[in-house]
Amino acid sequence: MSLAYEVDVLTLHPEMVRAPLLGSVLGRAVDAGLLRIGIHDIRDHGLGRHRSVDDAPFGGGAGMVMRVDVVAASLATVRRPESHVVLLGPAGRPFVQAEARRLSTLSHLVLICGHYEGIDARIESLIDEEISLGDFVLTGGEIAACAVADAVCRLVPGVLGNEHSAEDESFSHGLLEYPQYTRPREWNGAEVPEILLSGHHARIERWRREQAEERTRTRRPDLWARLHAPADPVDVVPGDD
Repeated sequence: MSLAYEVDVLTLHPEMVRAPLLGSVLGRAVDAGLLRIGIHDIRDHGLGRHRSVDDAPFGGGAGMVMRVDVVAASLATVRRPESHVVLLGPAGRPFVQAEARRLSTLSHLVLICGHYEGIDARIESLIDEEISLGDFVLTGGEIAACAVADAVCRLVPGVLGNEHSAEDESFSHGLLEYPQYTRPREWNGAEVPEILLSGHHARIERWRREQAEERTRTRRPDLWARLHAPADPVDVVPGDD
C-alpha cells in the first residue's frame, strides 16, 4: 500500500512529539499504513563532543540562538523535491482550519520546531513558509508542531474512519459546530432537545444549522463578522466606447 501522507518533525525534544503524534487516532492510521510520521532529533547533527546546536547571538542579547548549519543538516536528511517545509514561529501565517485543509492536500510535510531564542534567520532561505499557532509565546515549537500535524493528518482520507465526519465540525464552513447529545436522554433535569428525537431529518438539519449560527454569533462574534463581511469590490476599468 502506498502511503497517503507523510510528516517529518525536526525537534530538539522528540519525547514531546512522540506521544501526541503516535498515539490514539494518528497512531492507528500509522499502523494501518495511511500515514508515516517521522520524528527526528536535531541534536543528532550537533557539533563537537557535546553535540552543540546553539550559540550566542551576534550583536549581543539574552538567550541562545539555534545554529542554521545544524538545522540545515537535519533538514537535508528528510527533504525531497516534493517536500513542503514549515517553520513554526510567531512571524508566520495564522493557522486556521483552511490552512489545515490546504496542507492536507500535499504529500510530504516537514515541520521545524524552534527553541531558545529561535533559529538563525538564514533558515528562511530553506523553508516554504512559517506558521504561527497564535499570538502567544511557547517555550518551543513542539506543541505547535503537534497541533498542526494533528489538524492536518486527521483530514487525510481514511484517518478518521468515516470520511464525512470532518465535514460538519467547527470551522469547516466558517461556523462553530452545533451542540451534540447522547444518552442519557435526561440528566440532572436537562433533557435532549425534542427535535433530535423526532426522526425528521430535514427539520433536524435545519435545527442544527440554526444552532451552529447562533453559537457562532454569540460565542465567536469575530467569526460571525468575517462570515458576513462584504466581498471586496472588483475594480472595473471602463473600456473605450
